[in-house]
Amino acid sequence: MNDIINGVSAKDGITPTCQGCGAALTRTLVDLGMQPLANSYIPQGREDAPEPVFPLHARVCDACLLVQVDSVAPPEDIFVDYAYFSSFSDSWLDHCSAYADAMTERFGLDENSRVVEIASNDGYMLQYFVAKGIPVMGIEPAANVAKVAQERGIATEVAFFGQETARRMADAGWSADLLAAKNVLAHVPDINDFVAGIALLLKPNGVFTVEFPHLLNLIRGVQFDTIYHEHFTYLSLLAVRTIFERHGLEIFDVEKQPTHGGSLRVFAGLRGSDHAVRANVAAFLDEEIAAGLDRGEGYEGFDAKVRAVRDQLNAFLAEARASDKQVVAYGAAAKGNTLLNYCGATADDIAFAVDRNPAKQNTLLPGSRIPVKPVDALIAAQPDHVLILPWNLKREITAQLDMVRGWGGDFVTAIPGISID
Repeated sequence: MNDIINGVSAKDGITPTCQGCGAALTRTLVDLGMQPLANSYIPQGREDAPEPVFPLHARVCDACLLVQVDSVAPPEDIFVDYAYFSSFSDSWLDHCSAYADAMTERFGLDENSRVVEIASNDGYMLQYFVAKGIPVMGIEPAANVAKVAQERGIATEVAFFGQETARRMADAGWSADLLAAKNVLAHVPDINDFVAGIALLLKPNGVFTVEFPHLLNLIRGVQFDTIYHEHFTYLSLLAVRTIFERHGLEIFDVEKQPTHGGSLRVFAGLRGSDHAVRANVAAFLDEEIAAGLDRGEGYEGFDAKVRAVRDQLNAFLAEARASDKQVVAYGAAAKGNTLLNYCGATADDIAFAVDRNPAKQNTLLPGSRIPVKPVDALIAAQPDHVLILPWNLKREITAQLDMVRGWGGDFVTAIPGISID
């Protein structure tokens, strides 16, 4: 297969360039090898179909500090028919309900306001604003997911977001008092077009909030499994500030969030808006600088830590096989697919995986070809080990499956190292 990087062949010896600033990308964060698209689950009846794989290589831009993977697949191949539905996580819904309450109170949102969400998925978050009588509009590129929101009465535009969509929405009367983007900035193949669209869709004193897994936590916690092809970038506040300033946006507040292994919620407005910049913005930037994220050398050594995680998980799976212990995975998460494929795990190592999402059930995980079943299958099998792939939801999952310990089973996570309890 021809390894395509930013539209050119890596085998031609052409150095890839930064999607943020165009500088040459010469520094590696981690090379995870050849992998399938993490959300390309294999349906029943197509088990023997060829499965494309692509290089999964995260690089650091020494010029603007944007961490990114090589562009290998168009977004239409990833997001148009999407298997991820946000509403299947109870803790995520609680997070979004609390967000709606906080934003409504802080910014005085009411029936005269306009709330727009980019990558609104199945309406998981906008439903809480609808319940308050606040007009909403979702923008969602995956037609199958947007249809679910529309059937729930949540107005949703099926489109990728950028300057063109922003102009069209503004012309239609949807300039935003609150423009929300949860865990979508990393999914954007053209981050400059996306952020420029934000500036076009905001009202003069509108607020843009964006949440993203914090790169600082990814590095400290060896969270390499959050790297996959649909996550084009891995964000620090330093890099986000640079991109926002390039397009006339100013960050005025930052909050830590516990989601996705540790995230940031960033508040931004148009340059010159009435939003006063809080002192904590500088504090967050100083924390990243102290960790070395303001210079390329601060990213060195991560690849070796990732290899150590792989070695630990492979040793655990080998011991389980040798002891005739059954391992079942919980959560057919994209992050799990990165982990399993990097480690070379197969159905010989993990009997099957389970997931609450019917769209993933009765499929095979991409690459590893491990079968995905309903959660009831795990309870019926009573495995010795439950490997939790979405480790960020460990507390929620272990509470739901408290019966596992009753039959003598245990719970296992692999990130940042093997943990059995």
